Amino acid sequence: MKLFASLYLDEDFSVLIAALLEAQGFDVTTARDEGMLGKSDPEQLEFASNHGRCIVTHNRVHFEQLHREYLESERHHWGIIISAHRRPYEVARRLARLLNALTADEIADNLFYV
Repeated sequence: MKLFASLYLDEDFSVLIAALLEAQGFDVTTARDEGMLGKSDPEQLEFASNHGRCIVTHNRVHFEQLHREYLESERHHWGIIISAHRRPYEVARRLARLLNALTADEIADNLFYV
């Protein structure tokens, strides 16, 4: 069992959020870090899934649909977290609260809103 989820922040996220979470000891990478800028949403989720990472996005509509498609086709992902646009410190605080409350296994294959 993996205790903390590893995060993958899609390209719309501030790199400050990654830095704030890393400072708290969380494993975080970004689309920029991974050379994934400009890739489609399905490609972003597939990348995160293949690398054992929960994707964090602002894109509610597309990722709700992708989540449904994964469930219907019995495909596995490591979690999807959708965040409203807020100040980076607020988003980091909300993400840390979720990561401290749930294990990676509890986040896997689920959709959360922060």
